Amino acid sequence: MLSMGGNEVDEAVASVVALLRPAVDRDWAEINAGRLEWSCRRTAEHVASDLIAYAGQLAGRAKSAYVPFQITIDGRENGLGPADNEGILDVITATGALLTAAVRTAPRDARGFHPYPFRSANREGFAAMGIAEVLLHADDMAEGLGLSYEPPAHLAEFVLTRIFPHVQPGPDHWQTLLWATGRANLPGRAPIAEWRWSNNHVLDTERLRLEGVNPAAAADLSAGGTGGFDWIEGGPFEGTREAAGLVTKAYEAGVHRPEFGLYVLVRREDDRAVGGMGFHGAPDEEGKAEVGYDLVEGARGNGYATEALRVLSEWALVRDDVRSLYATIEPDNAPSQAVIARAGFVPVSEELDDEGLQAYELRG
Repeated sequence: MLSMGGNEVDEAVASVVALLRPAVDRDWAEINAGRLEWSCRRTAEHVASDLIAYAGQLAGRAKSAYVPFQITIDGRENGLGPADNEGILDVITATGALLTAAVRTAPRDARGFHPYPFRSANREGFAAMGIAEVLLHADDMAEGLGLSYEPPAHLAEFVLTRIFPHVQPGPDHWQTLLWATGRANLPGRAPIAEWRWSNNHVLDTERLRLEGVNPAAAADLSAGGTGGFDWIEGGPFEGTREAAGLVTKAYEAGVHRPEFGLYVLVRREDDRAVGGMGFHGAPDEEGKAEVGYDLVEGARGNGYATEALRVLSEWALVRDDVRSLYATIEPDNAPSQAVIARAGFVPVSEELDDEGLQAYELRG
C-alpha cells in the first residue's frame, strides 16, 4: 500500500533531531550551514518554519496564496529568555508533528496552494516537500558542524518519486537527491545550477478531476495496486495499468515529462476513480502528442471520457510546444470513435495505419 507520507515526515524529523542533539552546546549562530549563506541556527529555524507552513497550507486548504502567518522561535515573551539550541530542536519536533498530523488527517482529495509548478499540492506533495527541507538542510548543517549525515534511502526515494518526477532515478537515492538540488555531483550527469521540484498537475472539469500520476503511483498501478486512488468496482482497467507502465519506463529512462503522462479521472462528487487518460509521451519535434484513454466498465455511457478529453485537449493545445493531438482507435470500437469525434478529432485519412488502426487528429 502506498504511503501518504506521515510516517516519513516523522522519520525525517527524528533524523535531523538525532543529528543535531550532540551539537547543542555549539554556537549555531556563528557557524555557516555548509555552502549556504545562512547560519546553522537560521537554517534550523527555516526548517521549522517550512514544516509549519506546509501544515498550514494543507490543513487550511489555502487556494491562491500562502496562509499569512509565521513563527518566531524565541521564548522571551514567556519569560524564558532567547531560545537555545535545545529549544530549537523542540520546535522542529513540534512543527514536524503538526505536518505529520495534517498529512494523516487530510482527505485524499485535499489540496493547498503551492506555486511550483501548477499552483497546488496534495498531501503527498506537502509531505515530500517537508521531508526534502528536513533532509537537505540537515545535510547543510551537518557540513557546517562537521558531522556525518546520511538519511535512510527510502526517505530520499519518497521525495524523488513524488516531487522530482523529471529526475532520472539512480542507484543511490540520497546522492541523486543531492545532485538534483545542486548539492553533489553524479558521474555522467552535468551539475545542477538551478532547480525546482514539481507537484502533480490537476485539471478540473464539471464532474471530474484529472489528477496527474506521479512515479510512485504509476509503479503501484503497473504492479496491480490502486495507485492511491479509490476505484469504482472493476477498476482500474487494463489500459490504465499499461499507461502507468509507460510512465514508469519513461521515469526510469529520465525522459518523463509529468504533465505529459497519465492522469486518473476522479469523480468530484464522491472522489472515486473511474478511468485513465493521458499522453503516450511528450510532444515530438513537430509538436504532435498522442493521447489515449479508458474507463472502468461501470463508468461508461456517462460522457466522462468526452468531458475529460475536451479539457485535456484544450489545456494541451494552448501550449507553445503542442500543435496537434492524435489518437489511434480500432475500426470496430464505435464507442471510442464516438468519444474522439465529440471531442473534435477528425480522421487523418480513410486508410488504416500499419497496425490496422484508424488515426484521428485535432489541431490547435
